[in-house]
Amino acid sequence: MNPFTYDFMQRALIAAVVIGLIAPMIGTYLVQRRLALLGDGMGHVALTGVGIALLLQTAPIATAMIVAAIGAVVIEIIRARSRTAGDLALALIFYGGIAGGVFFASLAGSKGSSALNQYLFGSLSTVTASDLRGLIALAVIVIVVLAIFGREMFAMSLDVEVAQVQGIRTTIMSTLLTVLAAVAVVVGMRTVGLLLVSAIMIVPVAAAQQLTRSFVTTMALAVGFGVLASIVGLTSSFYLDVPPGPTIVFAALALFPIAALLAIPIRKRRRRVVIA
Repeated sequence: MNPFTYDFMQRALIAAVVIGLIAPMIGTYLVQRRLALLGDGMGHVALTGVGIALLLQTAPIATAMIVAAIGAVVIEIIRARSRTAGDLALALIFYGGIAGGVFFASLAGSKGSSALNQYLFGSLSTVTASDLRGLIALAVIVIVVLAIFGREMFAMSLDVEVAQVQGIRTTIMSTLLTVLAAVAVVVGMRTVGLLLVSAIMIVPVAAAQQLTRSFVTTMALAVGFGVLASIVGLTSSFYLDVPPGPTIVFAALALFPIAALLAIPIRKRRRRVVIA
């Protein structure tokens, strides 16, 4: 049986490929800046947006995007003022985010609580045609922003002080990157789920780093790994009758040891070249 003969699987496939494309793009910058857990935190913040949407019966994607974007700006304001106090404030915001999501969804009644699980771990049947249009629009925005400001973000990721000397507004770039991470989280919440979406942002990048050296090559390979993991995980979830989030993450995690094994002969070859 071909699962993609069903309309809901076709929509889920497009959504999975979209998140497989943009999440590793953002994740490459986050890993470079040692902010691998930021995506997880933004998922917690977006969860409050989903809870509010369930309570007010508004569009979950739009509401989650607004709340996540506001949270991203607040996080960067706090981080810019104090690194030490910023870390503590981030933890408070993240914990408050997941508590807010559960709280507002509970106020929405039993339907709200049951619907929240679909956003926590993903669902094959929840992606509607209108959702898909919104997700694709958000993905296009992410790609356009990276095309325009990608060099500045890369310079900031390498060395903030050097970037400031070069005239780059690092606070603005850092805020923009955090907002893009929030966008990626919202894009992935339908298929991967808010609690697991950060894995598809980080794990493909970690796998790609085993095989590559340059930033651009790492991002390109990470995108390929992200799309592959999304397709394999989505297909597996259909046959196993489980939420797609865990299977997509398992598929991404499986790529890491494979990449590590493939990297062994590559590293040996590089050593021979250096010695020669």
